[in-house]
Amino acid sequence: MSDYSKPPVASASAGAMVPVGPTGKIRGTGVSILLAVVTFGIYQYVYFFQVHEEMKVHTGQGIGGGLALLLTFLVGICMPYLTAHEIGEMYKRRGEQPPVSAITGLWYFPGIFILVGPLVWFVKTNGALNRYWESQGVTRS
Repeated sequence: MSDYSKPPVASASAGAMVPVGPTGKIRGTGVSILLAVVTFGIYQYVYFFQVHEEMKVHTGQGIGGGLALLLTFLVGICMPYLTAHEIGEMYKRRGEQPPVSAITGLWYFPGIFILVGPLVWFVKTNGALNRYWESQGVTRS
């Protein structure tokens, strides 16, 4: 379990700001999809809250869990864009090429019209987040 009581500290390394706050949790893509189906979509609120809170605690930047939850309730269609963007920004802060960006949200909408679009978005975005956490030393449990 991550220690959220420590504030994030950034250090300059090769010109890039590298966050060193507590890391987040690796979430299995298949398990998350199954939970979203079994809970009739309620898990997406939990997912967005947890993921954005972990990223905010880790980097000191981003919208955080509370605002992510509020946005999911009010304008949920924006969350795929925001989530992919924030994950991409974590990679950029380390000086790496981001595997996802706000553009990745297009898989969600208008991708929903090809039915599998949201699944493609989730596999790409959750996979990128999991790889980021793994690069920070988090192991799959």
